[in-house]
Amino acid sequence: MKNLVEELQWRGLVHDMMPGTEEQLLKESTATYIGFDPTSDSLHIGSLVPIVLLVHLKNFGHKPIALIGGATGMIGDPSGKSDERNLLDEITLNKNVAGIKTVLSRFLDFNATDANAPVLVNNYDWMKDFSFINFARDVGKRITVNYMMAKDSVKKRLGAEGEGMSFTEFTYQLIQGYDFYYLHKTHNCLLQMGGSDQWGNITTGTELVRRMNPNTDAKAFAMTCPLITKSDGSKFGKSEGGNVWLTADKTSVYKFYQFWLNTSDDDAEKYIKIFTFLDKNTIDTLVSEHKEMPHLRILQRKLAEEITILVHGQSELEKAIKASNILFGNSTSDDLKTLDETTFLEVFEGVPQAEILKTDIETGINIVSVLNEKTGFFKSNGEARRALSANSISVNKEKVTEEYSLSAKDLINNQFVLLQSGKKNYFVIRVH
Repeated sequence: MKNLVEELQWRGLVHDMMPGTEEQLLKESTATYIGFDPTSDSLHIGSLVPIVLLVHLKNFGHKPIALIGGATGMIGDPSGKSDERNLLDEITLNKNVAGIKTVLSRFLDFNATDANAPVLVNNYDWMKDFSFINFARDVGKRITVNYMMAKDSVKKRLGAEGEGMSFTEFTYQLIQGYDFYYLHKTHNCLLQMGGSDQWGNITTGTELVRRMNPNTDAKAFAMTCPLITKSDGSKFGKSEGGNVWLTADKTSVYKFYQFWLNTSDDDAEKYIKIFTFLDKNTIDTLVSEHKEMPHLRILQRKLAEEITILVHGQSELEKAIKASNILFGNSTSDDLKTLDETTFLEVFEGVPQAEILKTDIETGINIVSVLNEKTGFFKSNGEARRALSANSISVNKEKVTEEYSLSAKDLINNQFVLLQSGKKNYFVIRVH
């Protein structure tokens, strides 16, 4: 077997692991699982790290298992949280589970039939018929309260940092631990991976595997990756508008691409190792080129391209690059007309706007009137005429003269017109 641990270490993806984990991964193909909480019907870019880990597992000849916490999602993981989570109702939970399945299926082929084909499971399937009495007797009996209280996720909540913990959340680590036991029994799963805040829950699982198999030499291993941070100390995965998601209905491909493109130099050097599958030589070369010519933002461009292709595909990347060039490069009226409404508004976010009646546009309006009285883009007709005479006015990226008349043919998405004065002064007309 190729050395997966060595690969993950140079990429900065190993925080901690149990003794024997590397040896196990070198010895044979190993079924490994990572859990995803269905707190939303999509996943944000923080979840891209465990997804990338599952893909690395597959690429190195191991069997990846993605677990959606349909049961644990009903309780909420206390790890890294200072207060109790709101409980989700079953309808919301089912919607979230279905959404996450769709996202994960873009990265892993759960219909494959080879020996190491990825597997998608939902812990609700084996927890739904497990009675409280049976769980308390068969699982709760194996782990002492002292052991559970020693976990950081519990200690923080019971100490000065937290507001206490309900019995519901206290049981979370037992249910997650039982997941590991169940997958060990049914899929011969020997390793669980997750973020560093999951170490306590994962090791409870390895302990349960051993204690619920008292007459065998049952093996179970744990590995965690660091929680991703930004170099300035702020939280990774958020933009000014909130979470950055892996689905276009929550974060447009344009905004997704821009998020990575605007990464700092330090973060880009770190993220290109974590989030892409480029090999070490390629990354080292990119880093060297970037340091020689940082103004070209070589690292950021490659990072944004690779991750956008991974998440949304090549054709969506090309659209995002086109949209980015509308503001910062040479683009045409045809390029503008390829933008959907959401992307158009995002590209020109913060640009002054005015509304014009559709009936006026259909009749036709002289450009001087548009620039002054209809929009206020210019303060007077004279100022508008001078700009037109200087050939500095464009409608939808095409230069116009004083004789030009704005009409329905100029509408983008049947509702927008883009005015431009010089290189950088934009104005959006919304037609209603």
